[in-house]
Amino acid sequence: MSKRHSAKYKIDRRLGENIWGRPKSPLNARAYGPGQHGQRRKGKLSDFGLQLRAKQKLKGYYGSITEKAFLRLYAEANRRKGDTGENLIGLLESRLDAIVYRAKFVPTVFAARQFVNHGHVMVNGQRVNIPSYQVKVGDKIEVRERSKQLTVVLEANQLAERDVPDYIEVDHNKQTATYVRVPALSDVPYPVQMEPNLVIEFYSR
Repeated sequence: MSKRHSAKYKIDRRLGENIWGRPKSPLNARAYGPGQHGQRRKGKLSDFGLQLRAKQKLKGYYGSITEKAFLRLYAEANRRKGDTGENLIGLLESRLDAIVYRAKFVPTVFAARQFVNHGHVMVNGQRVNIPSYQVKVGDKIEVRERSKQLTVVLEANQLAERDVPDYIEVDHNKQTATYVRVPALSDVPYPVQMEPNLVIEFYSR
């Protein structure tokens, strides 16, 4: 396993959970924390510790979004009507890189960010290379014509380890996806339990 690979999955071992549910995760072989003291007994977490952990897990799941960007999403979720936790999940799932990942155009969240960055994705016929772009309901996301036959795309389409959720309609023959609706927390196929309510508590301290 390359250095980069294990660095990426270190969050799995740090949190003690396989957050993307991937068979490659080193947690499957070494179910203890990373580093020299990883095998020591873990103390009981304080309330702050639990909130911080919930935040790091949610942030890490979407490809380690920066703190600044995550805080901006929280502020927007808090400003909107309704449950702030549900709003936050809706905003995270509306990110362009998240939809590219969910639609199985790429194998991982990190690949999704790079795929968008490198200009392989179009939204409503326009090229968009901003991973954090907020997709609106009804928008059509498409892999650019010259990128449709890329090995990474064709392999990701066949991935058996996860399914496309029902709030995104995908046609893998044309490599297009339509964002049908903003999902609630219960709709999102997280491999581990996410606790947006604790994330909200963390920021509203």
